[in-house]
Amino acid sequence: MVVRLSRHRLLTLLCGVLAALTLTLTLTGPAIAAPAQVGGVRSDAAAGWLARQLVDGERFETVFDGVAYPDQGLTLDAVFAFAAAGVADDFGASALAWVTRPDVRDGYVGDGTTEAYAGATAKLALAVAVRGGDPTDVGGVDLVTRLRGLQAPDGRFTDRSAWGDYSNAFSQSFAILALRRTVAGVPPSAAAWLVGTRCPDGGYPVLPAQPVCDSDVDATALTAQALRAAGRHSDAAAALRWLVSVQRVDGGFANADGIANANSTGLAAQALRDGGRPLAWLRARIFLTGLQVGCAAPTADRGAVDFDGGVFDPGTATRATTQAVLGVTGTGYARLSSAGAATGAPTLPCP
Repeated sequence: MVVRLSRHRLLTLLCGVLAALTLTLTLTGPAIAAPAQVGGVRSDAAAGWLARQLVDGERFETVFDGVAYPDQGLTLDAVFAFAAAGVADDFGASALAWVTRPDVRDGYVGDGTTEAYAGATAKLALAVAVRGGDPTDVGGVDLVTRLRGLQAPDGRFTDRSAWGDYSNAFSQSFAILALRRTVAGVPPSAAAWLVGTRCPDGGYPVLPAQPVCDSDVDATALTAQALRAAGRHSDAAAALRWLVSVQRVDGGFANADGIANANSTGLAAQALRDGGRPLAWLRARIFLTGLQVGCAAPTADRGAVDFDGGVFDPGTATRATTQAVLGVTGTGYARLSSAGAATGAPTLPCP
């Protein structure tokens, strides 16, 4: 039993790192409901396809060695996508109810004593707030207090775990975005620490303090949003300039593997519109348009967004679709809200 639990914990941490590596308007204005169709991409159909992929209508799972493990992080990505598209609100409610179930919640954010994970705690707190809930009382757990307790004196949010510290640019950015919605706001040291990790070219790495600072599209996209949320607009602008500088001719964005894809393009597009770069956003949106599965495909696949436009793979399409929806609608995490979202899982209208 001990071996199995350890293996499960390691897998959970690994999935979190992999999810981070594939991730990702004024801040004071009200949230804007996303249009169902933007630039040729049906965000409602994409979100509807995503909703139909949920196991038991409530969760996503990761299969490893033939065993299915809960994937709370990807499930929360779907919650964000449903809010951005303004549909599948019932699925969003069910998904969040599953993630906040005590056993599922603690397997994700930790028990708060011996184990506590900054990125997971921040992401869950943000999702609760997006759906209009109170992150200070999630089944009796105050996620905000717990998150603030994970901030080190230098401003970095870190994991407290026997398995090591897996915190990174995504953890820090989600922490800032979550705390932006609280009364006390964002600790200035949190944004200052994040700015201090910037690479010489203006982008941001996933992991700080590496021998070589390699700017990462996904990390930079999320960092730009976090810095805007923290009021560091000039620093966010530098990150956005780097994003624009690495945008492909076809409007897409690639990451370390050099392949332009929906994951990186979706997160970059979201940051670009949130940061007031409409032309670059429009180009990215056109790229995403070409990745949505259309009416010529089998009915079960229609509406999904493919990872890179190759052979359709439902396994990668799930995360690709969550992030593509964010990019197509362009609603930043700081403004995201499920208020007014419709229920149901729309399908792609076909003749």
